[in-house]
Amino acid sequence: MAKYTRGEFLGFGAALAGAFRADRLPAAAAEAQSPPPAGTAAPDLIVINAKVYTSDSATPRAEAFAVKNSRFAAVGSTSDVKNLAAAQTVVLDAQRMTVTPGFIDAHCHPSGVEELYGVNCNVRTVAEIQAAVRKKAQTTAPGVWVTGFMFDDTKLDRPLTRHDLDQATAEHPVAINHRGGHTSWYNSKALELAEITMQTPDPADGRFFRENGELTGRVAEQARGVFQRVGQRERFTPEQQRDRARAGMRHMSELLTAAGLTSVHDAGTSLDHVIAYEDTRRNGELRHRAYMMIRGSQIFAGFKAAGIYTGFGDEWIRVGGAKFAADGSASERTMRMSTPYVGTNDYGILTMTQQQIHDAVEDAHRHNFQVGIHANGDVTIDMVLKAYERVLQQWPDPDRRHRIEHCSLVNPDLLQRIRACGCIPTPFWTYIHFHGEKWAQYGEEKMRWMMAHRSFLDYGIRVPGASDYTPGPFEPLMAIQSMVTRKDYAGRVWGANQKVTVDEALTIATINGAYASSEENLKGSITAGKLADFVLLEKDPHDVDPDQIKNIKIHRTVVGGKTMYGA
Repeated sequence: MAKYTRGEFLGFGAALAGAFRADRLPAAAAEAQSPPPAGTAAPDLIVINAKVYTSDSATPRAEAFAVKNSRFAAVGSTSDVKNLAAAQTVVLDAQRMTVTPGFIDAHCHPSGVEELYGVNCNVRTVAEIQAAVRKKAQTTAPGVWVTGFMFDDTKLDRPLTRHDLDQATAEHPVAINHRGGHTSWYNSKALELAEITMQTPDPADGRFFRENGELTGRVAEQARGVFQRVGQRERFTPEQQRDRARAGMRHMSELLTAAGLTSVHDAGTSLDHVIAYEDTRRNGELRHRAYMMIRGSQIFAGFKAAGIYTGFGDEWIRVGGAKFAADGSASERTMRMSTPYVGTNDYGILTMTQQQIHDAVEDAHRHNFQVGIHANGDVTIDMVLKAYERVLQQWPDPDRRHRIEHCSLVNPDLLQRIRACGCIPTPFWTYIHFHGEKWAQYGEEKMRWMMAHRSFLDYGIRVPGASDYTPGPFEPLMAIQSMVTRKDYAGRVWGANQKVTVDEALTIATINGAYASSEENLKGSITAGKLADFVLLEKDPHDVDPDQIKNIKIHRTVVGGKTMYGA
């Protein structure tokens, strides 16, 4: 990542302050964004003859709607909406297709750079990983790192070891990064450069895995930091880095809208990502709306110094919360829990202490930021809630909506506290389906309280949906199937008590996602006055076999009344 001086950050902050509208969304500010009355002007677009699921509790179903100046102008019956059309109005006959509000992913990491330029290890055999590493090594100078991404250890034909990577190259340090983002596999050259041996102690916030008296090459959490300080890295000029970031964001924006996503909460936005969003927008390449959760001490310091906080921005690019991470991963089996993984004495890993959480939350809260802390395990969720409860008592802001990112393993006490402090959990919504082979390591009793969408709703908590891509697939129709059936890809059911209905899943995927960013008055439902973000589905998820919901095709994705994908 590029380094920036304090002066550069302050200059960047000043530019943001000029470019971003200083709207903090909750309550009056959101209403202030409503467009002026359309008067008698005819709509730009009308959609008729549709099965419209509005996500608006006042009018949950409709047949048609009109769009004017990028907003919904009217919602109702086909006959009523048709009467609004003029000669210049585009009329779209949906032919009884299903229309929903645009889907919102409340936790995603859509960089796209690795997808375009990295070593793709989303394969199913060790031999394929070796081949990919060997191919990259042939065009990489000796001593320069070779890194792979999107690796998934439980989907491989056998466990990967450092010796497998040694066979691919002994002249380059190698890191194969898990798609979950919390563990990596290194070859012997990398371990040697970092001076990691069997005698190296594990740090409190990480682990060097050992087996049969030797290092396996697998390293978890903050223990990986030592590898960042050794070896040579592939270098890019600032211009090249910016071009790569823009190309990656353009690529991801195309993929996201093709899946029906119209808004994404970017849960780890660096300065490079902020600039990539603006570059793609200026070039007419940004297809989805972004809520940027700021992560990293440098960029966070720059935003605070410039007086920028949650809510600055506009309808397309908005500053979201401050992002931190306090424990390990669900998919990589490193999250910190009060009981161990099945058949082990392993309780998982904490990456922040209670005091560090208190300090981070207080600093961000007092600088007017929403806070989002990655906390998977019940132990970690308790620690985060203690920090939120403390700041809300000392510096009250009843509608700040601090977030618990992932919030995977809960219990009745945690649920009551989440509701009481008005916090937003963002549990994984494609994980049950996609990561099914991992859940035996948690066991059915834990799974009854994991990714607990049913419990959140029952406790009156407005839970959104979140993919955490790359760790989980971002396709919202897979997510709806996963939440409705609680079945994995092999048909095994995990935590059947947490099933939700299709209507509830649609609410989670739309208006609840908008609520998590305090934008429920701006988007998230097909309601007159809101942004005209919507999706046409070729089949109704209520009508198909629940195990086939993920196969429903996206016919069209529309953002602000403009088609971003499809017909």
